[in-house]
Amino acid sequence: MAPRFVRPPLPARVFHDDDGEPILYGERWRADGPPSDAYSRVSHPERFAPLHAVADAVIDYLAKTFDADVDSALSHADDLVRQGITAVRAVRIVPRDPDAAPLTFVFTDFPGLAVHAGTLHDFVFPDCGCDACDETAERSAKELERLVRGVTTGGYREWVGRRANAGMRLEFDEGSMGGGGDLGAVPADRLDNARARLARLPDGWAPWPLRAN
Repeated sequence: MAPRFVRPPLPARVFHDDDGEPILYGERWRADGPPSDAYSRVSHPERFAPLHAVADAVIDYLAKTFDADVDSALSHADDLVRQGITAVRAVRIVPRDPDAAPLTFVFTDFPGLAVHAGTLHDFVFPDCGCDACDETAERSAKELERLVRGVTTGGYREWVGRRANAGMRLEFDEGSMGGGGDLGAVPADRLDNARARLARLPDGWAPWPLRAN
């Protein structure tokens, strides 16, 4: 069994609003919800910068724990399906079992992180970043760890429909998540390649092989 990832401590920082009052990200809005202008406002995006350090720690953990090849090249950001993301670094990790899902970590200029898992799905941290969503670096780090745990333990499954649609399901210790949608903007040959590869994985992606001691 693989050892669990231990997250490095996140720096304790306090951010302030225009009046100098501390902003309690993660618990700003009560029952009434956020004001309408909060959906178009992003204050202190630098609060997500610690995600880069967490991602580096995750990559180091994966390289030391699993039998996988690690390669850093900005061009690996092209693995992403989602458009409009500005990458500053990218690291691709490919398990040496071809039935295990590769992961590509893309460090964004937001600052944040996008992770491409398997063939067709991207996971972005934070998911939005606007003030209304009230996300925090800690919450995003937990979601990143769930993704990595689910993929490496074999709890990840993808599928492609006959048309340009696809879906996924991720199972992790605390539960599961899933989703899908139209991928009409994805080139047809990429969809065809993904469809062919996933057809050989009827039970989903395999667990990552452990590195020999």
